[in-house]
Amino acid sequence: MRYTVITGASSGIGYESALAFAERGKNLILIARREQKLEDLKAEIQQHYADVDVVIEPTDLSIMENVYAIYEKLKIYEIETWINNAGFGVKSPVADQDLEKVENMIQLNTQALTILSTLYVRDYANVEGSQLINVASSGGYSILPNAVTYTATKFFVSSFTEGLAEELASGGASLQAKILAPGITETEFAKRALDTDSFDYKESMPNFHTAKEMAQFMLQLYDSDKTLGLVDEKTYEFELKDPVFTNLKYIR
Repeated sequence: MRYTVITGASSGIGYESALAFAERGKNLILIARREQKLEDLKAEIQQHYADVDVVIEPTDLSIMENVYAIYEKLKIYEIETWINNAGFGVKSPVADQDLEKVENMIQLNTQALTILSTLYVRDYANVEGSQLINVASSGGYSILPNAVTYTATKFFVSSFTEGLAEELASGGASLQAKILAPGITETEFAKRALDTDSFDYKESMPNFHTAKEMAQFMLQLYDSDKTLGLVDEKTYEFELKDPVFTNLKYIR
């Protein structure tokens, strides 16, 4: 049995991606902080896709010791695809940032993702059909006002993963590394970034995608040979693209 791992699976893009992969018959390992949300998702999947095996792992990936521990725990499974989706944003001018929240964001968005990506590459670089998909943001290819620290974390995800994809391809590895870069998506993201209990996307945003739409874009990226799945911030069209950042060849 082979599994697809999805972090940040308790809501939003992670939740809908779990349902989308389950519809394809993919066995799932779902990671998030909120155990009850994971239990609810597992029950929904098993109601509709009884043959899909679902493993839930309630874990806070902003704590680095948990990151190493969860990967070690999952070594008993054969993992076909690893999706690093967990992350959140902070929206405020830099001088006004809540530094404790910023520290947790950096740890989750960059450190946890880098560690899990590295460990997965070590074990699966030469396994045919394996994929690593890191969720960045269209903000990882542009700078958003009052969210520069958040977009900086997503620039890191984008450049790290594009560089990793080049490194794997040039070394003849079987593993493909890819980036999903959503635009504004109707999830819990805005509530957490703005520290508010309510946020109406229809009233506040001229353009956005639903989490279900982004999950379908995730599948398009998964099925493709492209490195990047990016939402264009002007047209809000989803595009499958080659890497954006210039790759400097190493002198051997």
